[in-house]
Amino acid sequence: MDYGEPSSYMAVEQGCEVVSSDGEKVGTLQHVLADDEEDVFDGIVIDTHLGPGGLHFVDAPQVREFFERAVELSIPASQVPELPKPTANPAVMEHHGVEDSETSLRRKLHRAWDVISGNT
Repeated sequence: MDYGEPSSYMAVEQGCEVVSSDGEKVGTLQHVLADDEEDVFDGIVIDTHLGPGGLHFVDAPQVREFFERAVELSIPASQVPELPKPTANPAVMEHHGVEDSETSLRRKLHRAWDVISGNT
């Protein structure tokens, strides 16, 4: 398939195809998570099917390349259903030390939820 020229996370269009490393269309791009001030790409949110429940977060290392009309993942289609889903931030958060610290992935999942739900 012709996905166009290589591109970047800053130029890719919402709704473009997302394809697995084995060439299967696995969804459509819903959101790009990035810290624009730091120019850091965190990952993408994809919709694997129409209707509720199809959103999954793809962490930056699992994204191989951006093109004009598609995003290529570095994982096979069989692993896509196992990708984490964006989650809401807890309403109240207490910090009791390192053991309670939010992981990098959990922060990304919460940011993805905020973007999806319009809380940003």
